[in-house]
Amino acid sequence: MKAARGDGHPVLVLPGLSTTDRSTGLLRRYLSALGYDVYAWELGRNLGPRAIGHQGEKLIARLEEIHAATGQKITLVGHSLGGIIARQLSRRRPDMVRQIVTLGSPFAGDPRSTNVWKIYEYLSGQRVSDPDTKAQLLESHDAPPVPSTAIYTKGDGIVAWQSCREPETPTTDNIEIPGSHCGLCVNPIALYAVADRLAQPLGQWKRFGRSGLRALFYRSGQFH
Repeated sequence: MKAARGDGHPVLVLPGLSTTDRSTGLLRRYLSALGYDVYAWELGRNLGPRAIGHQGEKLIARLEEIHAATGQKITLVGHSLGGIIARQLSRRRPDMVRQIVTLGSPFAGDPRSTNVWKIYEYLSGQRVSDPDTKAQLLESHDAPPVPSTAIYTKGDGIVAWQSCREPETPTTDNIEIPGSHCGLCVNPIALYAVADRLAQPLGQWKRFGRSGLRALFYRSGQFH
């Protein structure tokens, strides 16, 4: 299977918890080779609020910077915590976001369903029991205001895969693939699915097709 060529629109890639832009390097190079205008987040190590600002103001500024430079809506691709942040970013600036693709992002469940929630609290300085955190987590359960695709694996090993799926709406999709949590940014099956999502013309989003050879690699991710 050959991935579709890109249309040159901007793509912002967000790394997972405690990782940097180095962790998304292969993914970004792959998307650049397909013809997309790809951007790293450039906010250092992803320590949640310590990296993006308490209200996400640093990341919002980064999004606005890219939008001003390109004049186009931006696709957000986020791994793990990066995907959770991407979905929240789309709620703050839906006018600047084209679509979202998450990779193993546990946005839909109790944060304690992950194996790293205590590490998250330590690194971010944010308690999952804080009222503000609870409000953000509750908001995260709802579908974003832009089309969103969740890519996940039942062999994740780090987060509960059940927490990585979008609710069923006309603009959401779930794609189950084989693999591991930490390997999602280099998994060829994941990369192909990301490329497929990005190749859709603006305003013509539809769910991932699974006919032909795709049926061998991609299962239809059940909705909640």
